[in-house]
Amino acid sequence: MKKKLLSIVAAVAALCSAGTASAQDVLTGDTRLACEAVLCLASGTRPSECAPSLQRYFSITARKLSDTIKRRKNFLDLCPASNQTPEMSALVSAMSRGAGRCDAQSLNQTLVFWQGSYDDGRTYISNSMPDYCAAYTNHAYTDLNSTKPRYVGTPERGGYWVEAADYDRALAEYNERIRREDEERRRASWGGY
Repeated sequence: MKKKLLSIVAAVAALCSAGTASAQDVLTGDTRLACEAVLCLASGTRPSECAPSLQRYFSITARKLSDTIKRRKNFLDLCPASNQTPEMSALVSAMSRGAGRCDAQSLNQTLVFWQGSYDDGRTYISNSMPDYCAAYTNHAYTDLNSTKPRYVGTPERGGYWVEAADYDRALAEYNERIRREDEERRRASWGGY
């Protein structure tokens, strides 16, 4: 893990320690769940201990996306460490905008764009990660760099986002598909003479 992620753990642990009291004795309810959610959302791994806090976090919804983001940020702000430094405040803000919206499936659904005219246009998936995802996955206090989604291919040739663990397999499949398409185009152009 990154050293800065460890500093988050240290900050939360410092808030939790009161003499010999355990974190379970000091933080309870949503305050505890909020601190756990901050730690879990900052990590690329999700141990089973994260389930209650992440379930609570992702259960916060509203009709409008902007209201969902605001409510989730308010929940994360319940953790006393969330506003200790400007960096922690930025992390919580980035988490509330990006967590749950920056996985490959979400990116493939939200980054679709149309190019061309009405009659001969085509849809593509953008290869540019949204600013809110970049702010979340690249934040100095997260350990998401090795687990964040990666783009396979180019938009014009049917590129798409995949989870980091699936990248090598997806890239090999994409390259094989492109090779077959190019071969078919060559054959079609030779057959036209």
